[in-house]
Amino acid sequence: MTTAASVNEGTGNSGDAEGSPVSDSPYALSHLDALESEAVHIFREVAGEFERPVILFSGGKDSIVMLHLALKAFAPAPVPFALLHVDTGHNFPEVIEYRDRVVAEHGLRLHVASVQDYIDRGVLRERPDGTRNPLQTLPLTEKIQAERFDAVFGGGRRDEEKARAKERVFSLRDEFSQWDPRRQRPELWQLYNGRHAPGEHVRVFPLSNWTELDVWQYIARESIALPEIYFAHERDVFKRSGMWLTAGDWGGPKDGEDVVRRQVRYRTVGDMSCTGAVDSDATTLAAVITEIAASRLTERGATRADDKLSEAAMEDRKREGYF
Repeated sequence: MTTAASVNEGTGNSGDAEGSPVSDSPYALSHLDALESEAVHIFREVAGEFERPVILFSGGKDSIVMLHLALKAFAPAPVPFALLHVDTGHNFPEVIEYRDRVVAEHGLRLHVASVQDYIDRGVLRERPDGTRNPLQTLPLTEKIQAERFDAVFGGGRRDEEKARAKERVFSLRDEFSQWDPRRQRPELWQLYNGRHAPGEHVRVFPLSNWTELDVWQYIARESIALPEIYFAHERDVFKRSGMWLTAGDWGGPKDGEDVVRRQVRYRTVGDMSCTGAVDSDATTLAAVITEIAASRLTERGATRADDKLSEAAMEDRKREGYF
């Protein structure tokens, strides 16, 4: 594990171990401490205000940090929320193995909504491009309704994508789990309005004000374990629409798409059919942080094909009930 000093050195920041300027005040919070405090406050607010919250957990870095914050918010008591994973059937094996290990380690309850079950029943159909990421909405919304979850934590951040930048920390969803941007509520002085009618629920985003760099610096500071695909490794990939995709049974590669072995890593984790890898030699946390600090593209903008279907692809999916 990299040391705090090496992380600082890699980012070129001068200051404390979290890359924040050192204050002369003994009471000043560092940048990461302030973000952590805000997220812990949000978790506790939800615990006090809602009856059946659940944490969306994909095994990706944002949901991992979100679970870590929830563990800190209620320690030494157990996390009072279950986890919910929407399983597309095209997930990276390393991520599923990580998910199951974390659930067992912390004694958590896990709900799984399976896209494959809906396909087998004829409710959903495979897409021509092979990706199942857009098919997650119906299993997610029906699981929320069936389990009567009234607050659903998500790991979305405002820096990822413009539709996510429009959303509040507490985001009201109607009885069909749909999002209406016109129903956004003001959030002044960290006062959050969770009132909702029967059948409605609230999506809650504790990491809204974090950036990708914040997430990685926090992972380094807290020594949080991640799936190995976030670090550079050799992998069989092929190129489609300018991205390196993992070869697999999901439908890739097609004729004319040559599989090559390259050293890559993943900046974000989703369906194998729409999540691209990036060429990288970053095998340590310090190297990843240096790489992210120099990037001018968000991880979704660089490596998520499902966000490139249209200019409003994410907002359209969110209106239908997507994460």
